[in-house]
Amino acid sequence: MAAASSTLAARPADAVAAAPADACHHCGERLPAHALERHVDGASHAFCCEGCAAAAQWIGDAGLADYYRLRSDWGSRVAQDAIDLGAWDREDVLAEHARAVPGGREITLLADGMRCAACAWLVDRVLSREPGVLEAGANAVTGRIHLTWDPARTPLSRPLARLVALGYRPFLATGAARERALRRERNHALLRLGVAGLGAMQAMMFAEALYLDTTGSMPLPTRDALRWITFLVSTPVVFFAGWPFLAGAWRQLRHRRLGMDVLVAGSTLLAWAASVAETVRGGAHVWYDAAVMFVFLLLAARQLEQRARRLASAQVDALAHARPAFAARERDDGTRETVPVAALAVGDVACVAAGEPVPADGILLDPAASVEEALLTGESRPVAKAAGMRLYAGSVCRERPLRLRVGAVGAATRVSQLARLVEQAQAHRPAIARLADRVASRFVAVLLVIAVLVFAAWRVHDPARAFEVTLALLVVSCPCALSLAVPAALACAHGALARMGLLALGADALDRLARVTDVVLDKTGTLGERRPALRETRVFDGFDPARALALAAALERDSRHPLAAAFAGMAEAPRAEAAVAVPGAGIEGRVDGACWRLGHAPFASGGIDDGGLWLGDGRRAVARFEIGETARGDAEATVAALRAQGLALHVASGDAADRVTALAATLGIDAVRSRQTPEDKLAYLRALQAEGRVVAMVGDGINDAPVLAGADVAIAIGDGAALAHRSADLVLTGALHRIPQAVALARRLRRVVRQNLAWAIAYNLLALPLAAAGLVTPWLAALGMALSSLTVTANALRLARGVRP
Repeated sequence: MAAASSTLAARPADAVAAAPADACHHCGERLPAHALERHVDGASHAFCCEGCAAAAQWIGDAGLADYYRLRSDWGSRVAQDAIDLGAWDREDVLAEHARAVPGGREITLLADGMRCAACAWLVDRVLSREPGVLEAGANAVTGRIHLTWDPARTPLSRPLARLVALGYRPFLATGAARERALRRERNHALLRLGVAGLGAMQAMMFAEALYLDTTGSMPLPTRDALRWITFLVSTPVVFFAGWPFLAGAWRQLRHRRLGMDVLVAGSTLLAWAASVAETVRGGAHVWYDAAVMFVFLLLAARQLEQRARRLASAQVDALAHARPAFAARERDDGTRETVPVAALAVGDVACVAAGEPVPADGILLDPAASVEEALLTGESRPVAKAAGMRLYAGSVCRERPLRLRVGAVGAATRVSQLARLVEQAQAHRPAIARLADRVASRFVAVLLVIAVLVFAAWRVHDPARAFEVTLALLVVSCPCALSLAVPAALACAHGALARMGLLALGADALDRLARVTDVVLDKTGTLGERRPALRETRVFDGFDPARALALAAALERDSRHPLAAAFAGMAEAPRAEAAVAVPGAGIEGRVDGACWRLGHAPFASGGIDDGGLWLGDGRRAVARFEIGETARGDAEATVAALRAQGLALHVASGDAADRVTALAATLGIDAVRSRQTPEDKLAYLRALQAEGRVVAMVGDGINDAPVLAGADVAIAIGDGAALAHRSADLVLTGALHRIPQAVALARRLRRVVRQNLAWAIAYNLLALPLAAAGLVTPWLAALGMALSSLTVTANALRLARGVRP
């Protein structure tokens, strides 16, 4: 059931309707030489495989062929391999992800392959026809399926088997409790918005009748009746639909803060209470329409803001989607069993079929494999893996099945760590956001003072309009747009970064990245390939070459330095004791009771540095290794893109001068520093900063941690050392060319934030005097305030698209 990989696999509705002759009728992939022909819905169609043909045949026979006319995107290719769904019926799985309801149980699933509204329509009808299914609902936007079934009549695996047969692969969502909380929150928000919308329409209808009585000819009983009806309509809007603002205002006042919710709740309650008082005493004016319109328009703006945040959170859902529900575990006798992923333990052997996600982090046991790490790195092209290389949970096995030795499970896997990083990034409050909050708080305080002065002035000038003008002033100047200007933009930018494979850890990382003038890059593992090759081994004084390789492999066994990959193939390497990495020099440790050093010549043997990797005891050398390293495939394009953005580029490496200079020359970088210790790199960076430059450092290893900590912006390579990550502002989990894209996105974010703040300030400077002059009615003030909030949120949503490569 792999997603279509052809360029045909994502087309708009008109392209689907006018599919080329050589495309599969169901999934849109190119047809093989011997395509299958089937008669579906009164016409003959061609299919790429038996799976797609069978799915289309079933859809046609079930009377659901309208799916092909309604869809706006291709379906997923249907897997022909048999899939064991029996594990979905296990009680240990259902206990965690399903809950009991009257008549059965319910579960929320993520579905791979739902690409448009027609898919949701089809899934709804397909599941509803399955025996034992009580209720089914699919959402094409979130990719979720809500399913209620009667276990006494059907196991869960049976309706899921029908989904799989149509190309929709089920995955476990993020847990029943969280799904229920999300669904409850979403339903409450929609209910509040619905109540506010209906109440606003009814209140405005009655208010219009009152407004049109310009001659005062309406009988007083009729007028009072309309007011009391409006009171009944508006009260639920104020106290039910507007409850989030009332509760927020109470929290802010309890903490002695003046925020947006204080002004919203105060204005709404003031308009409602004054209207009730005027209704009771038969006064000249009521303002129910202003109160309900204020609540409705603000809720609509908040819904749009939440949409921006959901777009930013999409990567968390995608990472959850990457975790398979079950895994095939190999027993000691070679047989296999299907178990929940949570049952896997470190040391187990897991088997992954082609097209399936890897269930846990581990080491590849097969000679070769091809995996797709799109969700982890942002790159959709498969990555070739050799025996002994690390595999990550969430990556997808391609071409042939594989086996791996489990090394990390659950929260320790890289996909879980990335999900946490995305959530943390969205929770950060950068300095500019805190500044906007402080400005909004002070603005509220100043506005309250201005409102008192305006009320006093109008009481002298025109007492009948004093309250109405003051209310309009409070509503129109509500700093919603100012409060939303930064958070909405940040949420969208973090979501776009996560989809690109670059996660922001520092609260102000994006703001500083937009101001960067210089980029300092490490060589090994950053500009150079992470798997350098061992080209030549020379031994001295008759030392055994195999023994030399074994000693080097032992010293490098637990090292995260990229050079360690050159010795990773030594299966019989001994164990090194007390191995210590000496930054900028090499590694020292005890092997079989003797002390050995691996690094540059002065460190390993006391000789003269010639750029080679030497093995010795500190006084004499026993072997010299020549390590070959080439530039990463995307290094040249990355360097060119950074240079085109006006950034000055530098290379600072602990490697030998000839190798560093050669690689830098290949990439066209002139500023080169070689044989740099961490202290040297930090001093070089400080010198650049002393000239007024804003410096970004890109590195991967433990040697780079000090300079990463000292840089204005620290970018750590995702598969580098954990210490480097702790020193980083951003972690690059994708390809190197994502760095210039991140710079471009940070600059766009800065522009959007400035635009939003400028608009919010300009709007308030314009609206406040107009309202104070009595030129704006309260309901028009509510409309203007809501449009201002919607404007800044819509502007921020442009960032969700990210940056094109």
